[in-house]
Amino acid sequence: MLIRIVKLTFKPENIASFERIFEESKNVILAFEGCNMVELYQDINNSNIFFTYSFWDTEFNLNQYRNSDFFKEVWGNTKKLFAEKPEAWSVHKIQSTNPS
Repeated sequence: MLIRIVKLTFKPENIASFERIFEESKNVILAFEGCNMVELYQDINNSNIFFTYSFWDTEFNLNQYRNSDFFKEVWGNTKKLFAEKPEAWSVHKIQSTNPS
């Protein structure tokens, strides 16, 4: 399993536009082959900073999504809203703990 983490910093006046784009896109993203989950987080101290976490079976599945026309359209609309350059990481979970 691969987890894709993307940090997105928006101009404050564009937050609502981004939230609308995410709401309209999340189920389409989830429908891509190999996508198991899509999550959105917002920084508690800087409300214009968001993180997306998407969980993929393989890097191949992630790249199929990233090379899709859907991604290119959504990303094209999203990047117009940025205040800073986005950052992205692809990671593997090493360990997880859950309280009993």
